[in-house]
Amino acid sequence: MFVVYTREAHAIDSDRVNFRSTVEQPITIEERRAVAKEFVAEMKLKVPVLVDDIDDSASTAYASLPDRLYLIGKDGKIAFAGDKGPRGFKVDLLQKAMEAEIRKIKSEDATQQ
Repeated sequence: MFVVYTREAHAIDSDRVNFRSTVEQPITIEERRAVAKEFVAEMKLKVPVLVDDIDDSASTAYASLPDRLYLIGKDGKIAFAGDKGPRGFKVDLLQKAMEAEIRKIKSEDATQQ
């Protein structure tokens, strides 16, 4: 499991400023990494955090704004795609998808032995 840090949804230099906005939109990958590092420290995250490139390739490919939950299967294909978060987070459905993926992997492993 990991988090992908993408562009700032509510940067202070954007049209979507809110009460939590504290940073400008990074314009270089170094700036994005620095903001991501601050985010990880502030949120006390214990999971690995990947940083999207400055062209937002991952964000575009996975329609990440607003937040999304995805499960990528062992085969590299999307095994679960959640709705727009946070209201669309259906953790129970993600858990079921994870359990199904684990069963699939165990079944494949058993047939290979």
